[in-house]
Amino acid sequence: MWRMWLLFDPRRTLIALFTFLFALALVIHFILLSTDRFNWLEGAAVSSAVTTTVSQPLNRLT
Repeated sequence: MWRMWLLFDPRRTLIALFTFLFALALVIHFILLSTDRFNWLEGAAVSSAVTTTVSQPLNRLT
């Protein structure tokens, strides 16, 4: 394993790795923001299927 670091500069390799991971995280977050279900900035409305399944057990108890 130590011979690998003789081929690559550790500083440049780690900076490249962290840059790639940061760019990947940004891409994933922007993809999630473009969906209706996972857009936490605009406060997407809860779908009717979720509200009916939540309210049905509550109606049975009362």
